[in-house]
Amino acid sequence: MAEETIFSKIIRREIPAEIVFQDELVTAFRDITPKAPTHVLIIPNHHIATVNDVKASDELALGRMMTVAAKIAQEEGIAEDGYRLIMNCNEHGGQEVFHIHMHLVGGKPLGPMLSSRK
Repeated sequence: MAEETIFSKIIRREIPAEIVFQDELVTAFRDITPKAPTHVLIIPNHHIATVNDVKASDELALGRMMTVAAKIAQEEGIAEDGYRLIMNCNEHGGQEVFHIHMHLVGGKPLGPMLSSRK
């Protein structure tokens, strides 16, 4: 059995989340601690722990994550001004939930992506 995460429970609607999109491949829901006016997480419905665990058979779900991101950005009214898509991998990358997910953030100027610290 695949590893159980909080995201698995959101996909199955066992815990509350503001789901903005769901189909057979992906689920998208609002982040509970948003970093921008629009902050949505887009996840594959099947468990993939990290980007390092992605297989060729996951390409359809990962592609769907991108098209869903563009659809949500349009619906949220942030597509024209711009937005950021972020995926973190493992501890140094800032990954907190080990079920891959893409952050869609926008709705305000986001500034530089990384600080210049070494």
